[in-house]
Amino acid sequence: MITYLKGKLVEALPTNIVVDVNGVGYELLIPLSSYQKLPPPGNEIIIYTHLSIREDAHVLYGFMTIEERELFKLLINAVSGVGPKIALNILSGINISNFKSAVASADIKILSQISGVGKKTAERIVVELKDKIGFSSEWAERASEKGMEPANQIANDAVRALVALGYKQNVAMAAVKEAQSKLGLLADLESIVRHALKHAG
Repeated sequence: MITYLKGKLVEALPTNIVVDVNGVGYELLIPLSSYQKLPPPGNEIIIYTHLSIREDAHVLYGFMTIEERELFKLLINAVSGVGPKIALNILSGINISNFKSAVASADIKILSQISGVGKKTAERIVVELKDKIGFSSEWAERASEKGMEPANQIANDAVRALVALGYKQNVAMAAVKEAQSKLGLLADLESIVRHALKHAG
């Protein structure tokens, strides 16, 4: 699997680029969010990639940040009815933090305004991603606004880790709270997560 490319940017359009890697030209489809971060052609870049293998073609998608690539992969793997084209539209039509906030607050109106995303698709995105990114994003934003103490930062990170492992947000919160009450507020992240995994419902 191709994870990233490092080479010279030969050509750049809002929807695709060509990167020369040791004399081999790779064409990649990109979202507008990545296009806006590109250097001028002729410069060296590192671009993170996702290879989609279909019966009729091998398509390489490129992203200037790992966060963009991971959201793209989450969309195409976790949301039924969302393929690479719609996922690129989402990354092109809304920045990642606003997208996560919209998922967290179930803002169907904002999501459905993205090109290619109708009301039904927006509803599926919220239902299927809320437990994966919506809650952790919402909590992280609140934590950032309030300037969390170290113990609360660890609790925040622990809950996000459990949610990423597939636990429901309420279960993750309860498990982390119980772990901190047992181990103390000075317990490290690894200890909190291990204890929570053992006692999560």
